[in-house]
Amino acid sequence: MKTYWKFAALIVLIVGTLVWLALGGINETKTYYKTIAELNRMPDAAGKRVRVAGDVDPGSITREGSVVKFRLKQDALMLSVIYSGSDPLPDTFRDGSQALADGKLGPDGVFQADKIQAKCASKYEAKPGMQPAQRRAGL
Repeated sequence: MKTYWKFAALIVLIVGTLVWLALGGINETKTYYKTIAELNRMPDAAGKRVRVAGDVDPGSITREGSVVKFRLKQDALMLSVIYSGSDPLPDTFRDGSQALADGKLGPDGVFQADKIQAKCASKYEAKPGMQPAQRRAGL
């Protein structure tokens, strides 16, 4: 009987540890999608992991070695972003494209991104002169 309780305690300890690690990993990697305006209204934004969306400001992309600096804009609001991630930037990351920066806002107001996603709006628009029925049919 004593061996049974030791085995049961070991199983409970192992399962508890796995649950604790899983919940900790989920909470650590969980990010929220915010606009620049929402980010500016967050009182505790600095140091918190978030995803920020906006349009890449034309002419703002600069490369300094492996670091890429650019500005996201939303209406009249601007956010300076520094990307120093290890993944290459997407091919669709260009001036005027919609982008999503994943990282943390620094105390200086500059967003430190370690992941960038980009979408080219023209890729998803209908060809000029297409009728609505042709767009749905993919003709």
